[in-house]
Amino acid sequence: MKICIIGCGAVGSLFAAHLAKAGEAEVWAYDLWTDHTAAINRNGLRLSGAADFTARLHATSIPGELPRCDYGIVATKAIHTRDAIRQVAHAFGEESAVCSVQNGVGNEELIAECVKYVIRGTTFPAGHSIAPGHIGYDIKGDTWIGPFEPTNTAMKKVEELAAMITRAGMNTIALPDARGAQWTKLIFNAATNPVGALTLLHHGAASRFEPTGDLFNHLIAEGEAVAKSLGIKLHGDPRELVKKGADAPGKHRASMLQDVIAKRQTEVDFMNGAIVSWGKKTGVPTPLNKAVWELIKGLEHSWADPS
Repeated sequence: MKICIIGCGAVGSLFAAHLAKAGEAEVWAYDLWTDHTAAINRNGLRLSGAADFTARLHATSIPGELPRCDYGIVATKAIHTRDAIRQVAHAFGEESAVCSVQNGVGNEELIAECVKYVIRGTTFPAGHSIAPGHIGYDIKGDTWIGPFEPTNTAMKKVEELAAMITRAGMNTIALPDARGAQWTKLIFNAATNPVGALTLLHHGAASRFEPTGDLFNHLIAEGEAVAKSLGIKLHGDPRELVKKGADAPGKHRASMLQDVIAKRQTEVDFMNGAIVSWGKKTGVPTPLNKAVWELIKGLEHSWADPS
């Protein structure tokens, strides 16, 4: 059994390290961060924080070095999905299945352009890069995966992958319909990420400050209304996820805040932009999501054209 992790940043590294440590499958990691892949090959992939260990696996920044794999796990930023899957598509055959554990919605459609079987997924573990080959493991959490409906992926494949990841130490639940779990995290992310990015507040601080805490709730309400209009039953309450994140130890910075600090393009199009788009299609007003989407896009534009 061979598994390829596509995008070995913080979240991808959590999956790669756990699967490699378990030793049940041969693990390959693909990432354009050459210092990171070189360090992994030289010293192994180290996690510290919520777990502390070093795992040995194969890592490369050269797509042609990847072997044919039975499963893929895509953990890139959503803005890089199309390019990344095109680069590695040759590694997946007629019976392979590729699972997205990315933020937002819309990634599975892009993966399906290049791969026959696709698995819809969402994950809550979080981390950050400390140095090449070393990832800080900030928050433990569950992962939910299910067939991406248009590709008719067999439930057996979903269950096999979920069981393997769970045995490796990252609890993963196979669901016949994973849209509810995906939209629950989407709504959570679309509330917390842009607010953190615009205010520079870490998650706990933004949750405890009344004005930003209230904004979280209003953004969540808009997302819930859109999900309801689509007939999607959420997998829990996004407000509970906000509370859980606020109660976690440390000062976790949302991924969008990390992007803003580094002046990188964010995933706002796949978060708030997606909620706004689906709101238009279903006739559900989303003025707050539209406003924070516009503000983040303006912030991104300022880096390229500050005049």
